[in-house]
Amino acid sequence: MTDYPAGLQGIIDLFGGLPESERRDMLINYADRAAKCAPAEGETFDLSDIRKDEECTDTVGIFLKLNSDQKVHFKVSLGPEVQTLTRAMTAILVKGLDGASMEAILNVPADFVPKIVGSELVRLRSQTVYYVLTRMKSAVKVHSNRLRAAAAAD
Repeated sequence: MTDYPAGLQGIIDLFGGLPESERRDMLINYADRAAKCAPAEGETFDLSDIRKDEECTDTVGIFLKLNSDQKVHFKVSLGPEVQTLTRAMTAILVKGLDGASMEAILNVPADFVPKIVGSELVRLRSQTVYYVLTRMKSAVKVHSNRLRAAAAAD
């Protein structure tokens, strides 16, 4: 059994017990919460990565902040054309990965995604369901490399 960050494990467990219709309703509920995952005006971050990739319909911004305990906190901004499933995964990941260590985030396998969205939606939307996780992991890796380089320079 894979060890997921506690917040993500709780969400996986919640979705795992739902029938398909309730799972889809819950995904829509999470998608509606995605706007609350965006950074607040004037908020500062250790790393900001804002771009539009080929595999996404609009611009996505990943914002990473490391607290004094070396725990990661994400904010994510989504353009208006980002699909509902990507919005849902954004809200799930921001909540589920909040307070996890960089190492724990880098080690999160993508095998949890079908447990949340269901295998049918994964099949239909194979790229979009993994997009935000990939971007978050990339942000952690870049920031980790920067911290390592800064420590080596000292």
